Amino acid sequence: MPTSFTVVPVDDGRKSAQEDTDENNILKEEDEEAVGDGNPRESSLFLNNTDDEKGNLYDGKNMALFEEEMDSNPMVSSLLNKLANYTNLTQGVREHEEADEDEGAKKKTVKSPQMGTFIGVYLPCLQNILGVILFLRMTWIVGTAGILESFIIVSMCCSCTMLTAISMSAIATNGVVPGKSFSCEVECVHLCYSMMMFLCVLSPAGGSYYMISRSLGPEFGGAVGLCFYLGTTFAGAMYILGTIEILLTYILPSAAIFKTEDKELQAEAMLNNMRVYGTCCLTLMSLVVFVGVKYVNKLALVFLACVVLSILAIYAGVIKTIFEPPVFPVCLLGNRTLQNHDFDKCLKTDIINNVTVTTKLWSLFCKGPELNASCNEYFTLNNVTEIPGIPGLTSGVISENMWSSYGPAGMLVEKPIEAETASDTSQDIYMPYVVNDITTFFTLLVGIYFPSVTGIMAGSNRSGDLRDAQRSIPIGTILAIVTTTIIYLSCVVLFGACIEGVVLRDKFGDSVKGNLVIGTLSWPSPWVIVIGSFFSCCGAGLQSLTGAPRLLQAIARDGIVPFLEVFGHGKANGEPTWALLLTGLICESGILIASLDAVAPILSMFFLMCYLFVNLACALQTLLRTPNWRPRFKYYHWALSFLGMSLCLALMFISSWYYALVAMLIAGCIYKYIEYRGAEKEWGDGIRGLSLNAARYALIRLEEAPPHTKNWRPQLLVLLNLDTELSVKHPRLLSFTTQLKAGKGLTIVGSVLEGTYLTKETEAKTAEQNIKSAMTAEKTKGFCHVVASSNLRDGISHLIQSAGLGGMKHNSVLMAWPASWKQSNDPQSWKSFIETIRETTAANQALLVAKNIDTFPQKERLTEGTIDVWWIVHDGGLLMLLPFLLRQHKVWRKCKMRIFTVAQMDDNSIQMKKDLQMFLYHLRLNAEVEVVEMHESDISAFTYEKTLVMEQRSQMLKQMQLSRTEREREIQSITDESRSSIRRKKQSDAHSSGVHNQSSLLDDASPDEAQLIHDRNTASHSALNDKADATPERVHMTWTKEKYFTERNRNREAIANMAVRDLFNMKPEWESLKQSNVRCMHTAVKLNEVVVCKSQDAHLVLLNMPGPPKNREGDENYMEFLEVMMEGLNRVLLVRGGGQEVITIYS
Repeated sequence: MPTSFTVVPVDDGRKSAQEDTDENNILKEEDEEAVGDGNPRESSLFLNNTDDEKGNLYDGKNMALFEEEMDSNPMVSSLLNKLANYTNLTQGVREHEEADEDEGAKKKTVKSPQMGTFIGVYLPCLQNILGVILFLRMTWIVGTAGILESFIIVSMCCSCTMLTAISMSAIATNGVVPGKSFSCEVECVHLCYSMMMFLCVLSPAGGSYYMISRSLGPEFGGAVGLCFYLGTTFAGAMYILGTIEILLTYILPSAAIFKTEDKELQAEAMLNNMRVYGTCCLTLMSLVVFVGVKYVNKLALVFLACVVLSILAIYAGVIKTIFEPPVFPVCLLGNRTLQNHDFDKCLKTDIINNVTVTTKLWSLFCKGPELNASCNEYFTLNNVTEIPGIPGLTSGVISENMWSSYGPAGMLVEKPIEAETASDTSQDIYMPYVVNDITTFFTLLVGIYFPSVTGIMAGSNRSGDLRDAQRSIPIGTILAIVTTTIIYLSCVVLFGACIEGVVLRDKFGDSVKGNLVIGTLSWPSPWVIVIGSFFSCCGAGLQSLTGAPRLLQAIARDGIVPFLEVFGHGKANGEPTWALLLTGLICESGILIASLDAVAPILSMFFLMCYLFVNLACALQTLLRTPNWRPRFKYYHWALSFLGMSLCLALMFISSWYYALVAMLIAGCIYKYIEYRGAEKEWGDGIRGLSLNAARYALIRLEEAPPHTKNWRPQLLVLLNLDTELSVKHPRLLSFTTQLKAGKGLTIVGSVLEGTYLTKETEAKTAEQNIKSAMTAEKTKGFCHVVASSNLRDGISHLIQSAGLGGMKHNSVLMAWPASWKQSNDPQSWKSFIETIRETTAANQALLVAKNIDTFPQKERLTEGTIDVWWIVHDGGLLMLLPFLLRQHKVWRKCKMRIFTVAQMDDNSIQMKKDLQMFLYHLRLNAEVEVVEMHESDISAFTYEKTLVMEQRSQMLKQMQLSRTEREREIQSITDESRSSIRRKKQSDAHSSGVHNQSSLLDDASPDEAQLIHDRNTASHSALNDKADATPERVHMTWTKEKYFTERNRNREAIANMAVRDLFNMKPEWESLKQSNVRCMHTAVKLNEVVVCKSQDAHLVLLNMPGPPKNREGDENYMEFLEVMMEGLNRVLLVRGGGQEVITIYS
């Protein structure tokens, strides 16, 4: 919730008009802060303050050095002056809803009274902790569990709340914990006024929810906040059920609507009565809250007085039992306890006027009033005895009540004495015995008892109305817990020492004529406890119905759960109408359960979860040692917080393991929903600090050793190009990244802006925002990094070298193929591409280049087809790993994987296929295998011609500054000479074997083929000239041959080289051709023919990417070789390994 500041004028008689203006500005800032994400903004006092009076404050020459910074950073004197005029007061009667901008409503700021520890924290906590369980279930818990186990139950629950209070005190004193209070319109004076103010029902939004959300983040805060809201709502249902139980059982039993004489149906009839009366009570209380909380506030003093008087009456009754125990006789038949409703004398027969007559008790067990009537067997065998229900503190009954007495539902409540046993017990359920209404066991009692120790947040919820919250909250809360712990533990011992065991186990007081069991012990009358508990439950129910809607409203106004935003609105005075309606509906679901014993464990789960996260928040903040963690409360330790957290978790599963799982599931679902759909908040929470520490630890661990082959996956650096509007030019490159990564591993999306950072700062931020938007649209999870550099080449080099952190660096680079490199007037575009290849190779990083990336699938699923892998040289296995990763994504899942490999003349194709299939089997990859044979073939005339045109064109464009017409004439003459050379060579005879092989090759090139070659090349030159301007184009191409030849081919290479040399001697026109260029072009052409033949219809073709030559003089030919190799293919991914194995056959 937003921290609200109220201006307190300094009454020194020197207030100037300038100070008035300053105050108005502050108030205006306060109104602006109230709207938004609920975060207190520091700009109003500290940074970026643009008040008009700054010019006056900084006039002079003393601080001239800092004049340029004063617009954003105020002087210390100004800061302290403003802080002196501020006081952190919550607006005690301000609960106005944030009005719409059109209405322009202004919020009123009203000063709230200041309360001390006793009035503001101690008494509210005491009132909230002591409640319905103490009055209605405490005696039953002591009788069922025994004094020892009851002592353990109370100790565990109170220890849990004490440890939570310590953690809460540390969090509450680590700065300001905002809290809102409601209107408390009371016209009293001095003490009476102060007493009434502490009774004002306050919103929990400023307490537990604020602490958890700001300490653990919006996800945990929202999840636990909603769980706490549900707990508070179900607490309202429990208090209402307690109110109706007291009304129908102890005050007006005759008011029951559903009645029955059948004992088996009495329990069901009672549940229906609870539902009807509970619904009516809920409706009435909701109307009271809707009309206004001032009516609740006016009754608050009555509710507190009832609690205090009831506690005092219990202790007074205990003391009185020492001298004069109260008379509440209990009638036993044998060792069985009887319900003392329908008879007045604990006798089978009575003597009246010397005549023996049967009593009412006789008629309950016999078929008639006659002495010879047929009676129940157990009734006949055993006598009735009468024992005192409250034997007193000195009676020694404590020894009998020391041990537990658990049993199933329907078990008779018996005193451990000798009795005759009947053979037929089938009719016992119809007899007026006191029985267990539910199955009892230790863990059940823990869940039922725990709500009696909740309410420790009452002090932190009122932090805004405290004079010194950082002192009052720890002292008041801990003192209240100590006080209530003493009360509970003493009650366990005193109840066990004063009350008969069978009476303690009698939940509804049937054995003592329907009296409230704890009321039989009180002094001066049982009605003190009955009336006191009735009004106490009413008050607690009203407080729950008042606090829960405001907690929901606070969560809704924070905006972290989108579907709850409607509940942030309400009436004009801020009353949360819609939240109250939802609270009433949820509370009604608890009332329909109609059993206090069934509702109590439910709210126990939600409160325990809230306390668990309070302890977790304190422990995290302590262990992380964040600089802002400076609580004034010093008596805390992370070990205590972890102990409290563990105890809360243990109590959750002890109380009810299935309720605990449901509560955790609800919290988990809310957490994931907020994480997925919720608004992004930055509250400086501990989870973020934990993430930073965990990241630091993980990065340090990653530095210790390189990743193993089994853990290798592509950690991508995606290089994006931006258009003139700084938008992503190829967004499908991000789609392909998502499909390849599937959210796993590291993804860094980078781009380069040419220029300096000082001049490109705005453009860089805009580009980064556009890239992040594109990443969100393509569902790419990763990081974005835009750098400004003097040129594109250096910027890409900086990204390759410095992207990532520590061991979390990229190992692969993904980029798009520069499709327009031929049409570009600037050779730096493709030169930067080649240099990127060299730098990734030097950095031992893999390189992925996608051709025609805009045709890659985005979200549409490919129903069938193949992913073809052309495995020519071994690259560490990356070529085979990439299709496997792609097929994990739904887009490529139905595509089959095919692997092609190339066999040379000396290779055994059949054996190669078998070996490759076995290799894939060990790799656990499913793929079709095919071996393509590429035998040694003669170099075609087309290859020579293409190489000749490539080299001479590049040389010509480099050295000549020609016009367009001259360039066309020069290219025409070159190609004419090439054609005539082919024709002359066809008519000549060869004399050597090497030359004969080459001449036979030229015989295949007919004049028509030469003409075709000429036409193709002329057309390509024409297209090039159309794009050219006065500046000549420079196209650099080359190829490397070292990787493609093995030692066994050296002799064959020598022979081929001699043949080509002889051929050059016979063709003066081709003497300028480089042998390496001819061979590389031949490889590119032949490989392209095979790939197009086999994989033209494949959805994706993966090819080994050859590296650029070490000699940069041949760079102008490299791009042409790659273009020829990929010609005719739609989607191609060129892959170049990083020099390490990335896939293994081992487990």
